[in-house]
Order: sequence, then C-alpha cells, then structure tokens
Amino acid sequence: MPVNVVSEWLNACSGCEISILNTGEALLDLLPQLNFVHIPALVDHKYFGQLGDGTTLEIPEAVVGIVSGGVRNTEHEHVLTEVRKKVKFLIALGSCAAHGGVPAQANMWKGEEVWDKVFRHCASTEPAPDPVDPNLPKWTPMCKALDEVVKVDITIPGCAPHPDWIADALVALLEGKTAWALPERSVCDTCPVIREQKSGGGPVKRWITNMEFNPEEGLEKMRCINEQGFLCMGPVTLAGCAGKHGVPRCIQARTPCRGCFGPIRKGARPMVDMMGALTSVGLDPKTVLDRRAVMNRYIGGHGYLAPLPARPAR
Repeated sequence: MPVNVVSEWLNACSGCEISILNTGEALLDLLPQLNFVHIPALVDHKYFGQLGDGTTLEIPEAVVGIVSGGVRNTEHEHVLTEVRKKVKFLIALGSCAAHGGVPAQANMWKGEEVWDKVFRHCASTEPAPDPVDPNLPKWTPMCKALDEVVKVDITIPGCAPHPDWIADALVALLEGKTAWALPERSVCDTCPVIREQKSGGGPVKRWITNMEFNPEEGLEKMRCINEQGFLCMGPVTLAGCAGKHGVPRCIQARTPCRGCFGPIRKGARPMVDMMGALTSVGLDPKTVLDRRAVMNRYIGGHGYLAPLPARPAR
C-alpha cells in the first residue's frame, strides 16, 4: 500500500520541488510506493477547502512530510506546525529549510530596518509607507530554519538539493531507516584539484581578475581556488552537491564553492573555520569584503546571523 506524503513550501523559490521532479527514473521507481496527498507546487489542494469555505487549515495526514523554505512569517509558522502534527517523519528539504538559506541574510538587521530599506530607500522603488493589511501575515523577528520551530527527522541541504539524496532519503524511510544523514565530509574531500598548501599570500582577490585554468584540461590539472587567492568555501562546507558521485558542481564550472550545503557538522562555525583555512595558505581573511554575510551566505538561521549591537560613540 502506498505511503502518504505531504509536501509544503514556505519561504521558498520552488527550486527544491524541481529537485524532487529531477529525481527522474528513481522517482518513477518510487512513485508506486508513494501517494502525494498534498503538494502545492504540483497539485491544487487548498488550505481551507477546495471552495475556500473552511475555517481551519486542512493538511492531510501522512507518513512523510517534506517541507522546503524557512520560516519568515506567522503563516509559515502556522503551516509548518500543522504539517508537523499531521506527519510521522518530517524532512527539511534544501538550505532554506535546513539553515535559513539566503533569505536569512536579513537576520543581520532588525525587521523595521529591512522594511525601511525596501519601501523607502531602494533606487528602483518609489518611497511609500509600510503596507498595512490585517490579512497579511506578520513577520517573525528572525528568518528561521525548520528545526528552530519544530522537530525535524531528516535534513537534506543544498540550493538546490541534489535529486540523488531526495531519492536516497525516501528509500531509507520506506525501508524503516529513520536515521538517514549525509556523511560528514567537506567539499574539499571530493574535489580533485591540485593542492600545495600555500598561496601567493596577501589579500583575497576579488572576481575582477580571472582564475587560472586551462579549459581543455581536467580539474586534476587546476590549482586549488583558495591557493590561487580567491575565496572558495569548500573547506568548511558539507559535501554532496554533486550527488552520490562526481565533482562538486561549482568546481565543475570552474567557480568557487559558495557554501550552499551548509556546515559539515552541527555546531560548526564556518566563518571562523574559513578564516583559519585562508590564513593557513597565507591569505588575509580580513580582506574579504562583507565577510560576515559572504561566509554565512546560506546559513543565517540558528543564530549564525543577527543584528550587531550598536558601537558606543567615541
């Protein structure tokens, strides 16, 4: 008998849902065992009844819940809490659900500062007051990862997560294995470039200069991006963006790892560790522009990013 599955998206872009579809043949093999009873990205299943005449949020009961996106407002909290009540196992899908994602960069400022910037200080926007509508959900003080609000059973990070891991986690659950997790290894562990444990020293280069590589040669002939003097988050980022096999996806394109899979292990401090990694090859981490945001690009939840206290006047 097929297992009922609920899928939801919160503060999300739908890239994670596309990754579900991109599981391809593996999904075709899984579909006879799965029954998607609620997935707004693909199926028109309303929150308050198909005619909108309901008075309470209607999330069907299911064995597995898959939720993408972080929690940015009270509606997200409400939907997530209801999904958690209705499912046996909850999967946080993608870096927004796992760590807050790029939207959690806003955690560096207070909510009123963000709104002031958006509605009154954007070059492309006519200044206007904050929208006032009692039907609009209120912002939460911070943009949160799912496990800051409810219990999460399985986390599949990535922006977007690789389809291999979605299929692998679903198969594990179908087989009764509920402790699924990605191996704790870094992007560097799966990267084939040449490493000499040193660079030319000095400041970290900006991307107004080109990295050195021969497009006709394989990656095993290319020098480590950090050792070439550019910022690559590979040393502090969880491996897995290429799925079960292959070279990290950004590195395949001869661009640095952006850190989208988040920390290698829970409790790690990627910014601190990355500054150490840069120092170890002779680079000055203080020369990375906006390093607090750049080195926490996908992981603003869990307190990694928050408004800094005002500096005392001199």
